[in-house]
Amino acid sequence: MTSHPAPPNDPPVLVGALAPLTRPGWVAAGRHLLAGLHLAVREVNAAGGIDGRPLELVVRDTAADPERAEAAVAELAGLGVAAVVGEYHSVVARAAAARADALGVPFLCSSAVLDALTEGPTDRVARLAPAQSRGWRTYGDFLLRTGRSRIAVATQPSVYWAAGTRILREHLAPHGGSVVELDANALTAAALCDALVDHGATALLLLVGHPEPALSLVRAVRGDGRLARLLIGAPAGQPEFPAWVEELGADGAGIPFLRHLPERLDPLGERVGKELREQLGEAPSFVAFEGWDTVTVLAEVLRSHGTDRAAVAGAWPHVAVEGSRGLIRFSRVPGIDVRQWAWPPIQVTDRDPARPDRFRTLHTG
Repeated sequence: MTSHPAPPNDPPVLVGALAPLTRPGWVAAGRHLLAGLHLAVREVNAAGGIDGRPLELVVRDTAADPERAEAAVAELAGLGVAAVVGEYHSVVARAAAARADALGVPFLCSSAVLDALTEGPTDRVARLAPAQSRGWRTYGDFLLRTGRSRIAVATQPSVYWAAGTRILREHLAPHGGSVVELDANALTAAALCDALVDHGATALLLLVGHPEPALSLVRAVRGDGRLARLLIGAPAGQPEFPAWVEELGADGAGIPFLRHLPERLDPLGERVGKELREQLGEAPSFVAFEGWDTVTVLAEVLRSHGTDRAAVAGAWPHVAVEGSRGLIRFSRVPGIDVRQWAWPPIQVTDRDPARPDRFRTLHTG
């Protein structure tokens, strides 16, 4: 699957792109990520490409499978890509980053947030999304500010969910907060509601897969009169996508999530958002903006430092590009082993109960 084929006498600059395009991957996120990548590629090529050579994406579906991502990176390396970009799922991105690093291929990660994206320091991997520790601490601040300190998390086995739970517990504890884990695989929705009542929880965070069991848990809690005052939250961003409110209706509103967008977009962001909306046929998520920013940054690196893989990897500390969500620079951040944009804008947002098709900014970090 490719985009923008090049004329035979003008070889393209190949860039590998990873995204979850089939289940069990989060297909909506993959679709939005790919829309942002493709839009930026079209704009780069309309502006003359990379020193006259067109940019061409070579897309591979990861389907949320780390082994599939590793194989895709190896294949893309063999095809001669200058770099690999994309991916949404953190565990998948970690596998892709490790393989890319081992093969000497630069990887610009668009959306995955797991702090430990690589096993150790590397110059080949850079990331646009904020680290999970930063985003989830911001979410913890929101919980404390709204008076929620007895937090229950409905969780499933995952490195990502486990890391999020640990971050929240460590952040809330000094403020008298607590986090209790409820196994969403072992408990029925009704039993989980009983546990929430028993624990006196003031918030339930959905650290589970979408659509299930997330949708069933929301419906169960909304339908339980004992939990009328309970806040339901989804830090990972499930309510961002239109399918959430299509499936849940009014029950899907008022569920705060993390969003990597500023409270207000600047003119560039507004223009990108408008074009993404036209392309997608729906409101673009922050993931679509991350896709656009990814290719825009990489194109500047390729223009200024060349298409050699070592040159691309060496360019991350020197790039400064106006993205759709602010000026993008990469730096070394304590505790983060990849080159990191420090930091993208972060907000806690929900869908307005009065108008579920609209978003409200509740907190910024």
